[in-house]
Amino acid sequence: MAGHSKFKNIQHRKGAQDSKRAKRFNKLAREITVAVKQGMPDPQYNPRLRAALAAARVQNMPKDRIDRAIKQASGTEGAIYEAVRYEGYGPGGVALIVESLTDNRNRTAAEVRSAFTKLGGVLGETNSVSFQFAHVGQLLYPAKVASADAMFEAAVEAGADDVESDGETHEITCSIEAFAQVRDALEAKFGGADGAGLVWKPTVFSTPSEEQATSLLKLIDVLEDNDDVQSVAANAELSDELAARLAG
Repeated sequence: MAGHSKFKNIQHRKGAQDSKRAKRFNKLAREITVAVKQGMPDPQYNPRLRAALAAARVQNMPKDRIDRAIKQASGTEGAIYEAVRYEGYGPGGVALIVESLTDNRNRTAAEVRSAFTKLGGVLGETNSVSFQFAHVGQLLYPAKVASADAMFEAAVEAGADDVESDGETHEITCSIEAFAQVRDALEAKFGGADGAGLVWKPTVFSTPSEEQATSLLKLIDVLEDNDDVQSVAANAELSDELAARLAG
């Protein structure tokens, strides 16, 4: 598990270095737009919108950009996005789940398939790898906000299923149904989370070689750089030594 956490940290650090501000904001705006169209523009009555706005705040998205996304969704103009999930295997047999919001399924499918093919992966059918993951709510808090015991007690009382704490982060997981109540309870106690949303958390892991892990990161980078892709989940587990080399 320690290796797996290191792999996630590598992705987060690399994403922070490589991502473009405008692209990141466009993806957040797309999620806000979809949340409003599926519910209503008042976040008090729209849990998905509340989560999208929380993610936008973490990324320091300007308020006027957020307001434009909500206004666009409330009108009749603009693109209509639909959620599409892609599943497959990357280098080393690592299972990948790619979640997208797209206004053109054919374009997105072709681009995702091309990325898998060119970078040593194989795109499969829907549900071909999702059995190796649990779809759960996740919140991330910096370790400094509370001790591991205090966070565990607060999270479990709020309805969370598990808390994993290390020297840097508290990772809280809960069922999708309990996500809104857990997020609101912890926000009231500790302030806003560094990250909050629904994620695919691996329950079965693959252990790629260093060469395979390097290729895997390239594939994930290409997928995450796609405007239509919102998130990529991988079930890679690495040794601490390999994770440290890749992070460097």
